[in-house]
Amino acid sequence: MSLEDYRRDMEGCSRCSSCKWVPLNQIKSYRFAQICPSISKYNFHSFAGSGKLILGLSLIDGRIEMDEKFADIAYKCTLCGACDANCKVYRDDIDISEVIEEIRAECVNAGQYLPEHMMVIESMKKEDNVLGEPKSARGDWAEGLDLKDINTEKAEVLFHAGCRFSYDEDLRGIVRGVAMLLKNAGVDFGIAGKEESCCGGRAYEMGFRGEARQFAEDVGRRVKASGAKTVVTACSDCYSTFKYLYDRMGMSLGLKVMHITEYIDELIAGGKLKLRSNVDMKVTYHDPCHLGRRGEPFIEPWKGNKLLRFGSLKRDGRNGVYEPPRNVLRAVPGVELVEMERIREWSWCCGAGGGVWEAFPNLAEFSATERIEEAESTGADALVTACPWCERNFRDAIEKNGAKIELLDVTELVARSVEV
Repeated sequence: MSLEDYRRDMEGCSRCSSCKWVPLNQIKSYRFAQICPSISKYNFHSFAGSGKLILGLSLIDGRIEMDEKFADIAYKCTLCGACDANCKVYRDDIDISEVIEEIRAECVNAGQYLPEHMMVIESMKKEDNVLGEPKSARGDWAEGLDLKDINTEKAEVLFHAGCRFSYDEDLRGIVRGVAMLLKNAGVDFGIAGKEESCCGGRAYEMGFRGEARQFAEDVGRRVKASGAKTVVTACSDCYSTFKYLYDRMGMSLGLKVMHITEYIDELIAGGKLKLRSNVDMKVTYHDPCHLGRRGEPFIEPWKGNKLLRFGSLKRDGRNGVYEPPRNVLRAVPGVELVEMERIREWSWCCGAGGGVWEAFPNLAEFSATERIEEAESTGADALVTACPWCERNFRDAIEKNGAKIELLDVTELVARSVEV
């Protein structure tokens, strides 16, 4: 599709500003009532979801030119999907996230992409990852664990670590712990090791459609060759890409896609993973955008008037992965889960998505700091999440601002209880 295909969406915006706030019946306090990091940071309408719709419509109607300022506004957005989910509480006929993605594709086509994003794309082309790290070191995280190599052995489950977990040494213990949990449960799984490549999701969100398709093709070939029946990933970005974006591009992997929290939830429920030790801790859970709102399955685009679209045929954030991670936390003996005010489809973004972490560190830090303050307001000992990008951004903000709350991945609490 093209930006012109979304003309009706852009023309239909009533400028109600619902894209800026948590729905009225969900607001618990004024302090945590906002939902869009971009408009909250820059406080000008163009940075809100509605403003992006005006921006796109102005472009295709020739009222505005594609230039650096246009691109600056288009990219100062984490693509968290909050504006989209909130809009759909009141409207059935507008898909804001898709409009923003098309605007970014227009930016790339016009050569108005960001230098920081071009560095990411060059890294993907050269080293198959978004971090500029050597391809040869991709599988180093699994050194000494004696895991199956799906390039030479068959396995029922393919575990995809993702770029951030593969290379971020601060987070390496998390992904190694995940592998040990799977081994403990007797799961027949393998990894691609140094042959694993980026999922391509970041390229798509930055507007580089061709590059995203190339990585989808690469991952698809490897998945099919592995003979695996299920692909499991601990990265929420990879999960959304495999579950939604590949299908949207017409490049479905053709097998079951699960996030590690979903998989562990099933292992615990099936008695294959025994939680024995108490972990006495009060925690609050952050819903990663790509696991929650943007983790919904793909739905074929509605043909015709979207006002006639059935509720079950729109992606409104409600069908993301919300219960499995909470089920896992509740299953850990001694853990007390307390919720923040903005949760599930109304969750505030960590700030690391959509190319913001790479190009606008101040916006990324602003969003992370806001969420950390919300977590601290619950009285929790730890902020727990299920995405390495969230964890990286939260970790940096906690260190910079001196916050006292501990940061953990859901799987780390499970590992403490299982004692792997």
